[in-house]
Amino acid sequence: MLLNRLLANVRSTSLSNIVKCAPVFFNWPMIWVPHLRAFTGKTELNQQRFTSTLTPPDTKLIDKINQQIANGEEGRLFAVVQLCGKQFKITAGDLILVEGYWPPQNNDRIRLDKVLLAGGKDFTLIGTPIIPDNLVDVQATIIEKSLTHTKTHFKKKRRKQYMRINFYRHQTTMIRINSIDVKDKIRAEYENDEMERIF
Repeated sequence: MLLNRLLANVRSTSLSNIVKCAPVFFNWPMIWVPHLRAFTGKTELNQQRFTSTLTPPDTKLIDKINQQIANGEEGRLFAVVQLCGKQFKITAGDLILVEGYWPPQNNDRIRLDKVLLAGGKDFTLIGTPIIPDNLVDVQATIIEKSLTHTKTHFKKKRRKQYMRINFYRHQTTMIRINSIDVKDKIRAEYENDEMERIF
């Protein structure tokens, strides 16, 4: 059945410019499928060469953003951080629930290092893959460590008189974001600096 469908598909294609075919072997008799190199396309692909030349930075825009940061006019800052393998979009005062084991204890103040993106009302700083440590500072506090509600895991093997019900709870950590600050002036050199690799 499958072989007949394959042969019908091969025969129904109108391939007048086939030069050679490649054999395909299955457990059935040998069938011939057109070889990829045999097609001569009538349309040619246009491949443009892209150069990796950097455009000069827009200094007026960078100066305007630096002036906003200096005057405190950047608005409510937001950031995207990575915690325990997950990404969270946060602002100051937010609560985050992180599932799974995480070592910090209650009332610990921590600094979130893996900031992927940060921004205000008129600008956004995008990391490659993360923003340098000396540019954005995200402070947080651990406010609660607890367990989730009880979940059940039911296992059964039919006709074997085997049934098991297991109960389990995951550890959770609740975090309050205290502040998000842009500490340093934005410079054009950040784009050209060699970033250390983080894995």
